[in-house]
Amino acid sequence: MTIQLMSTPDLQDHQDTQPRTTAAGPPINSEVHGRDIDGAIHLYSDGYNGTGMHATKSDDPFAFRYTIRGDEQLTLRTSRFAASILGTVDPEGEYVVSWISAGEGVMDVGGEEKRLTIGQPAMFPTGKRFAFRFRDYAQNLIHFDSAFLERVAAERAGAAPTKLHFLHTEVPGREALIRWQEAVASVAGTILGSEATPLMRSEANLLAANALLDTFAYEGPEATSLTIPPSSGRLAAALEFVHSHAEMPLTTTDIAQAAGLSLRGLQHAFSRQFEMTPTEYLRGVRLDRVRVDLLAATPSRETVASIAHRWGFSHSGRFSSAYAKRFGEYPTETLRR
Repeated sequence: MTIQLMSTPDLQDHQDTQPRTTAAGPPINSEVHGRDIDGAIHLYSDGYNGTGMHATKSDDPFAFRYTIRGDEQLTLRTSRFAASILGTVDPEGEYVVSWISAGEGVMDVGGEEKRLTIGQPAMFPTGKRFAFRFRDYAQNLIHFDSAFLERVAAERAGAAPTKLHFLHTEVPGREALIRWQEAVASVAGTILGSEATPLMRSEANLLAANALLDTFAYEGPEATSLTIPPSSGRLAAALEFVHSHAEMPLTTTDIAQAAGLSLRGLQHAFSRQFEMTPTEYLRGVRLDRVRVDLLAATPSRETVASIAHRWGFSHSGRFSSAYAKRFGEYPTETLRR
């Protein structure tokens, strides 16, 4: 989905992109805001495949703001709208989770209605056009590219990618929501930060995708057996590719193509040989590279954080825990040695 930035006398816009350098595409950074209610309706209709959208002004002067930050795999968005708005939408090629911080909102009006609670995330209904009704709201959203999220879900299940159906009326448990909030804070810190490398953004996208799949109930891919298991030669090609390109923002699709395997074949090969997914194996290789760099570093010149960021680890707590589990000591101990 592409948000079109409009140029009208009362609508200010700004967009900044960089050349494509990663599998996730170039960074996206856009903002639209103004006081033109017709322009706002046009923007939301175009961006969310909307129909029949109608807005009613409140007593306060109308204003809206819509921002997007991220890349082709994942974008963090904010929407603020000082009026009542209703209509129907059917976002194409994306899965969307949102939560409001002010105002009111109801999704799937007349169907399996979901009334939004301030601060509590909820999935957009999937696989259908649905009606909505919002009033004087401030909203945060995370948009996941459908192919990206389906690929992550397929790898978790050890299956071929397929459409996902989220059960939008089910409310996640308290512990799941706490883990979700921690993941979102970490992802936002990376994506909104000024020093995020392509590898760090790629890892942040994966963290967000896995957090979403851990938090929200959905129906998705189911594992199937392979008639012919992958040859050892193709697995060796996959391993060589991973070790040779560990510093790049690789996807499982990249690895599968390099080895001449399907995604399902790649997943089966790593599960059978290592009892882990290709992504878990790649993260282990990167942890090994971190250890090599820490042992070679001078503590007065380099920090654990700078070396961890070099290999795509932006969340210090998760990184330290994973490092200690793999090597039996914390990264600060390695650096001191």
